[in-house]
Amino acid sequence: MAKGKKTDNGTSTPVIKALNAILEMELAGVVRYTHYALMIYGYNRIPIVSWLRSQATESLDHANQAGELITHLGGHPSLAIGPLLETHNHDVGDILRESLEHENAALNAYRKLLKLVEGHSVMLEEYAREMIYTEELHLGEVDKMLRKPGDVGQFHK
Repeated sequence: MAKGKKTDNGTSTPVIKALNAILEMELAGVVRYTHYALMIYGYNRIPIVSWLRSQATESLDHANQAGELITHLGGHPSLAIGPLLETHNHDVGDILRESLEHENAALNAYRKLLKLVEGHSVMLEEYAREMIYTEELHLGEVDKMLRKPGDVGQFHK
């Protein structure tokens, strides 16, 4: 079993709090990526919209995974959604930079969960590691999309 004791409402253990933060962040990702997909214009619209919609679907899958783990542990999934910042900047580069920030925040949330469960729950460790792997891949994808053609080094703001 993970650290912490179950309380009456099943929401206050550190692990369940971390999982609820992940759930909220992933739900925000669904909204964020759906919004971004609606705001893409120009001749490259179709592949970019397709990629953004796949990110929204994946965020929903991740939210469902986190929610299932919360209920598995006897907790109550949050109905909240993580922060949604509307910058009104809808250039593809701006959207990708915002996505990079969102993916970094998600990566940090999964790393926090891993620290909480290491040595206490193999199931939760494996989940956190798998999600860290996935988030690192997403960061790499977005980083490559932000590079100018021919750039081989990582993107820097």
